[in-house]
Amino acid sequence: MTKKMLLSYVGVAEPALVAWVEEHVSFPNAMVDRITPATSPSDISSLKETSGIDDAWPVVCEPFKQWVIEDYFSAGRPSWENVGAQFVPNVEPYEKMKLQLLNAGHSVLGILGALMGYDTIDEAANNPSVNAFLRAYMGREVAPILSDLKGVDLESYEVSLLQRFGNVYIKDQIDRICSETSAKFPIFILPTINAQLKLDGHIEHAALVTAAWAIYSLGSDENGKAINVKDVMASVLNEKAKESKNCPTTFLEIESVFGKLKDSKLFAEAYTSAYKDIVKHGVEKCVLEMNINRVNFI
Repeated sequence: MTKKMLLSYVGVAEPALVAWVEEHVSFPNAMVDRITPATSPSDISSLKETSGIDDAWPVVCEPFKQWVIEDYFSAGRPSWENVGAQFVPNVEPYEKMKLQLLNAGHSVLGILGALMGYDTIDEAANNPSVNAFLRAYMGREVAPILSDLKGVDLESYEVSLLQRFGNVYIKDQIDRICSETSAKFPIFILPTINAQLKLDGHIEHAALVTAAWAIYSLGSDENGKAINVKDVMASVLNEKAKESKNCPTTFLEIESVFGKLKDSKLFAEAYTSAYKDIVKHGVEKCVLEMNINRVNFI
């Protein structure tokens, strides 16, 4: 993106420089991972009370940090590895790992947690049934499709994610995590589903999360409390969610989100089964049963 923007500017301001920039300037890709929840009034007051600093927008973050940088520099590079940065030939596998494990994990916790009446991600992550469900999703459905991750122990990374999600001092709001899920789902979760379908692999956990999202889009949790669905497609999601009460797969007809997923008989069956199970038994019982049997209710 930076390269495209700079070349666009140079092309207008100094066209003769374009070829030189393309030949001599490098634009290494990078990936950053650190959970930074939205600033709350308590964050502002706490900072002032403990340090005397009156900051209208302090940034709260977790202890964990990861910075992966493409080792592609035109004239040497700074020794950022001395302060924890990781230089790699290709950042894309690491970005894929983050999107499909961390970001997708957030969405899983957010959607399930919202239906269960939780307000923050740590509450959902510290529910033993939800925690085990997410661990199984990461290990059975996501990890097998990741590769080229030199220096990464995926199992340890998954464990660290569960610990990070469960950090009670990072009160990441579920409504923030669930906002604009229509834009997040195609990036965070759908690639895992499509990859597993090509392998004729596991899609049960992703199917349940998708079904839970359809029910979430109706606008209330399992206790009848209203959910404020913050999404540019909220009206479309709600309309399809209502239609899904009679035909669950109607929700999958939103092609801008799901692509051709509705055409997969395997996924449609798993999704429909999960949808009916959640309606009948509730989210917590469904994830608990899946943890025990690794299958949905029959």
